[in-house]
Amino acid sequence: MTTPDADERREYYRITDSIALEITPITGTEQSVTSNASPLFDLLSEMHLLEFESQHLLRSFNERDRSIAACVKLLNKRVDLLGQALTWNLIHEIGEPRPVVLSEGGISFQNPEAFPLGTQISLRMILMPQALGLELNAEVIHCQPAAPDGYEIGTSFVDISDAQRQLLARHIFKKQAHERRTLRAQPKDEQ
Repeated sequence: MTTPDADERREYYRITDSIALEITPITGTEQSVTSNASPLFDLLSEMHLLEFESQHLLRSFNERDRSIAACVKLLNKRVDLLGQALTWNLIHEIGEPRPVVLSEGGISFQNPEAFPLGTQISLRMILMPQALGLELNAEVIHCQPAAPDGYEIGTSFVDISDAQRQLLARHIFKKQAHERRTLRAQPKDEQ
C-alpha cells in the first residue's frame, strides 16, 4: 500500500520558468508540425543538439591538448552568440516569454483555449538565457479552467530523445542553481 506522499511524488524535478512557447495541435496522422517550422528555429535547435553531442569530444581534447580545447571553447562561444542573435528574431515569431512549469517529463502553461485530454500538440520553445530552441511533441494530460480567461494545460512529452531530455535537464539544473545562488545572496531578513 502506498502512502499519500508516495502518490504525490514526481518522477522529475519541476521549475517555474519564463519561456517563449508556440503551441500547435497535431491533427490526423501527422507526427509533428514541420510545415510551419521556421528554418531559423530548426537551425537553433540543431546547433544546441550538436553542441551537446560534441561535449565528450571537448573533454577528450581538454585531457590531451589544452590549447586546442581552449580554441574549440572560443569557437563554441562564437556560435552561442550567433544562436542568441537568432533567438531575438525567433521570439518575435514565436511570441514573448510567458510563465510555465517545466520538467524533463512535461510542461504546464496557461492558454486562452482548452485542449481535450489526449490531444497531441507540437511545442516549439526557446529556453532562456542560453537561447535553447526545442521542438517537442506532447500529450495533454489535464486541462482546467483558470482565472481570468483561460485554461491551465498540463502536458507530458511524447517521443522525446535522450539528447533533448538531457538538454532540458541541464536547463532545469542551471535554473535551479541560479535560484539557489540568488536566495543565498539575499540578506536573511529578506528571505
